[in-house]
Amino acid sequence: MAANKIPGMAVAVTLGGRHAVFTYGLASRESGEKVRDDTLFEIGSVSKTFTAALGGLAQARGALSLADTASRYLPALAGSSFDRISLLDLATYTAGGLPLQFPDAVRGEDGIIAYFKAWRPAYPAGTQRLYSNPSIGLFGDLAARSMGGSFEDLMEKQLFPALGLASTFIRVPQDQMGRYAFGYTGAGKPVRVGPGALASQAYGVKTTAGDLIRFVEANMDGTGLDDTLRRGLAATHTGYFKVGPMTQGLGWEMYAYPTTLDRLLAGNSAEMARQPHAVAKLDPPAAPRTDMLINKTGSTNGFGTYVAFVPERRLGIVLLANRNYPIPARVEAAYRILTALDKEAKAD
Repeated sequence: MAANKIPGMAVAVTLGGRHAVFTYGLASRESGEKVRDDTLFEIGSVSKTFTAALGGLAQARGALSLADTASRYLPALAGSSFDRISLLDLATYTAGGLPLQFPDAVRGEDGIIAYFKAWRPAYPAGTQRLYSNPSIGLFGDLAARSMGGSFEDLMEKQLFPALGLASTFIRVPQDQMGRYAFGYTGAGKPVRVGPGALASQAYGVKTTAGDLIRFVEANMDGTGLDDTLRRGLAATHTGYFKVGPMTQGLGWEMYAYPTTLDRLLAGNSAEMARQPHAVAKLDPPAAPRTDMLINKTGSTNGFGTYVAFVPERRLGIVLLANRNYPIPARVEAAYRILTALDKEAKAD
């Protein structure tokens, strides 16, 4: 926190089915409010793992198939490139070169549809991975359409409650705003995420460290969940493409465990997020494995998040901060903690 000028953090760890939450610093510099167990943080692109869970649930219910074309669920895209792009392509960033962000001028549903209709792929679908908010954002929108509801309502009224997450929101209720931390820019100014094209699907979740570690635990052990939801979560750990040592799942990114810090840093690098990478398609897809380190980073202008877990070891960590500090610092800190906990567990 000192090295990266982070005002406040919440850290949660889980091991063997038991978890603990630790809080540090300030949720608001202006008011002096401290970070507490119930403080809400923006989790940025870790939201994509919840979007993937909704897609997995839709698939488990039979509402969609990942092999379906995108235009099947949004007829306005008929006749566009999305007649040849599958839901799987969108969910794994392999649609053909959709960019990291929408252009600033894209606003509202009509603007989003017009953008997608005019867009032309730079690569054949399924050949190059280029990390993209529009890509997985559209996947989340289409998954919700397949289920006959709005994305926000399905998440807040079905998925979050089914997971037992009482402090996880896309739209923070007015009576809960007092729990919502302020994020801080590099210049130290308070900030919260604003509206944007498909923002809810790509980076819109706000949650607590306790809820996020419960989500991690549900991903590692779905015992007690509805069977359909359990299968939907497990589907997000299916491996579809290899990019070097990283296996791309739905939302989650995975590495054979044990892994090295260097591999995690490379897989979570700016170069990996901003440049296209040739992929090796796994055919058939790789069934979920427990001997994997599964992780995801997330950022907004004022917040930084990292989540990592190893199902085989029943071991996981959540780092929430109200500053968008460098990703290598997050990965290194989490790796040190996970390694220490794993050694301790093995010794016991």
